[in-house]
Amino acid sequence: MAKDTEKLIRQLSLISYLMAERRPVTATEIRRDVEGYSGMNEDAFARRFYADRAELESLGIALTVDKPADGIAEQENYSLRPENFHLPAIEFSDAELASLQTALALLDGEFAYAEPLRLALQQISWGRPSPLRAPDQGSVALGLTASAGGHELSQRLAKVETAIFRHKTITFDYYTMQRDEVSHRKVDPYHLLYRDGQFYLLGRSHERDALRVFRLSRIRGKVAYATKAEHDFKRPVDFDPRPYAHRAAWQMGDAEATAEVWISERIAWQIKRHFGRYGRVEPVADGAIVLYTDYAVSRLIAAWVLSLGEHARVLGPPDLVDEVAQRAALVGERHTGTFELAECVGSGPPPAAAEAESNGAGRRETAIRPERFARLVTLASVLIEAGRAGRTLQRDDVIELLQVSEAELREDINVLNVVNFGGGSYVLYAELTDDGEIEVDPEPYSDNFARPARLLPVEAKALIAAIDLIGEHIPEGSLAGAREKIVAALGEDPTEGGLHIASAGGDDSEIAKVVSGAIAGRRLIELEYYKANEDEFSSRTVEPYALTNGLEGWYVASYDPSAEGDGQRHFRLDRIKHVTVLDERFTPRPEVDPAAAVEGWLRTGEVEASRMARLWIAPERARWEREARRVTEELADGAIVVELPFKGLDYLVREVLKGAGESVVLEPADARDAVREAVSRLAPVR
Repeated sequence: MAKDTEKLIRQLSLISYLMAERRPVTATEIRRDVEGYSGMNEDAFARRFYADRAELESLGIALTVDKPADGIAEQENYSLRPENFHLPAIEFSDAELASLQTALALLDGEFAYAEPLRLALQQISWGRPSPLRAPDQGSVALGLTASAGGHELSQRLAKVETAIFRHKTITFDYYTMQRDEVSHRKVDPYHLLYRDGQFYLLGRSHERDALRVFRLSRIRGKVAYATKAEHDFKRPVDFDPRPYAHRAAWQMGDAEATAEVWISERIAWQIKRHFGRYGRVEPVADGAIVLYTDYAVSRLIAAWVLSLGEHARVLGPPDLVDEVAQRAALVGERHTGTFELAECVGSGPPPAAAEAESNGAGRRETAIRPERFARLVTLASVLIEAGRAGRTLQRDDVIELLQVSEAELREDINVLNVVNFGGGSYVLYAELTDDGEIEVDPEPYSDNFARPARLLPVEAKALIAAIDLIGEHIPEGSLAGAREKIVAALGEDPTEGGLHIASAGGDDSEIAKVVSGAIAGRRLIELEYYKANEDEFSSRTVEPYALTNGLEGWYVASYDPSAEGDGQRHFRLDRIKHVTVLDERFTPRPEVDPAAAVEGWLRTGEVEASRMARLWIAPERARWEREARRVTEELADGAIVVELPFKGLDYLVREVLKGAGESVVLEPADARDAVREAVSRLAPVR
C-alpha cells in the first residue's frame, strides 16, 4: 500500500475514532485502537502522530490537547470537537442557491479551481438539491473564467498553490520584462492574485529580501521546492494582499510621485466612478475634476492620460507634464510623412496551438486538484447518505460528481472501506458492482460522516474566488449574500489565505445589480450610454438578455428594437452613465443568443467586420507587445510589426495613443491621418 494511502487511512480513522469516543483519549489508546498506528514502536508512533496532527491542523481540523499538570507527554489527552470537523449549517435562500448553481455551471471545466469548487458546493449545499445538477441557464455568459491557460502553466499554478499552502520555498527561472533577461529566483510564496486574465505570485524574493510580484506566464521551466523540509517559512502576520489587487497598472511598484490629472466634465463621471479608488478626486470649475493618483511607472500613467484624448491633461508634477508632452509630440511626428522601417529579419512566431488537455478520463485537465483527503471526505458523505436512504448510486454519476476516473473511484472506495472507529467498527462498506452501481452499507456510527465536513483551505479558496470572479452579475440571485454566509460559517475570509481575485476592468457593480434585476424580470431598460469611439452620448431603450464578460470587461447583451438590421447589441457596463428599469416587459426573442459572442470577440477582441491594422512597435516596447499581439515581422533594430483588428478608427486611435509614442500605424493610411488629427486635439499643456 502506498505511503500516501496509509497516511489517509490513519488520518481518517483517527478522526472517526476521536469523534466516536466522544471523550478525551490518551496517546496509548490511539496507538492501540486506531488503524495504521498499532504496528509502530513508540518513536515511530510519536513521529507519525505528531505529523498527522500537524497536517490535519493545516487542513483546518484541530485536535484539542489537554496537558497534564506535570507535563508528561504520554499522559496528554486528545479529543476532536464536532465543530472542529463539521461545517455549520448554512441557511441559503433559494435565490442564493440558484446563483451558486449558476456559478458552477459557468465555471466548470475552465476555472483553474473547478475541482475543489465542485467539492465545496457539494458540502455547503448539504440537504438541498445538489448544485452540481444545475438547470441550463442563459442569463450570464463568461468569456474569461480564470483558467490557468495551457498544460505547462497549469502545472506551475498547481505547484505554487501547494507551496503557498505548505509554506514551502520555491525556486524557478524568471523572465524579467523590464531588464529583458532570465534569472534564477528563490521565493517564499505568500499569495496568488488573478488580475486581467493572468495569475500573479506575491512573495518574498530572497535575492532582493523584499516582496515582489511575479507573473506566472513569465516563469520559465519547472517550479521546484528549495528544500526537503516540511515547512520553510512563516508568512508575515502583517502581510496584506489587498493593496496589490486594487492598484492601477501604473501603481504596480514603489510609488515615484503623485500625478495631478485634469479630466473634462464630459467623462468626469466615468473616471470618478472607475478610477477614483486609485487616488483622490477633487471637483474643479465647469464640472471637471482633478484626479490625484500615485504612480510607480511614469510611462503607464502617461499612456493612460494620452488614451483619454482631449478630455485629459497632466497638471503635475513637471517631469510628468514634460514626458506626456514629449510622447504626444512623438506620436504626431511618427504619423507625419513616411515612416521608415528597419530591415525585416524574420517573421513572427506562428500562433500557439490550443492544447488538448485531458486527465485520461476524457475531461479537461484543471490546474488545481483538491487534496485527496477532501475528495475522500466528500465521497464518504455521499456514500453514507445513499446507504441510509437505502438506494444505490450509479458509478458514472459519482465519477462525474467528483471528476475522477473509474480507477481512482475504486481506489477511494477501497480506502474508505478500511477506515474505522477502532474495535472492528467501520465507517461503511461500499461495493462497486459489475453493472455500474455502487451498493452501500453504512455502519451505525457513520453519522460522524453523515454531516458536511469543514471546507479544506483549497475548497474554501475556490468557492470564494468563484464568487468574487462572477461578482454581482447573476440575475438568479445575489452572490453577495451567499458570500457573507459562507465567510461567517468558515470563521474567516479565505481570500486572506492565498488567492485574491482583482476587480475586473470595464465593470460596474451598481449598474450590474440594476441590469440583473431587469434581466430576471424581463423588463426593458433605458440606457444613457457613452460611445467612447465617437465621443458622444446616446439614449437607448433595449431588451436585456444576459451579462457577459470578455477581454475588456463586463457587458449587457441586449436587443435594440429600434436598430436597423440585426438589433443584437453589447453595451459595456462602465460606459453606462445611467440605467432605468421600465415597467414594460418583453418576450424573449428566440433568435437572440447572448452566449454566441463568448467564443468569438469577447475572448479574441476581433469583432465582426473588423479591419486589420499593421502597427510598428518600438524596440523598447516590443517584448511586452509580443505577449499580447500577433507578430508578423521581426526587424533588425529590435522593433516588431504586429497586426491589430479594429472596427472603428476611434478605437484604433486610442490604442495607438496608449502606445505613448512607441506604437505607429503603418496602414491603413486613413488611420495614420486619424492619429495625427487626434494628437492635434489633445488638451494643451498649461
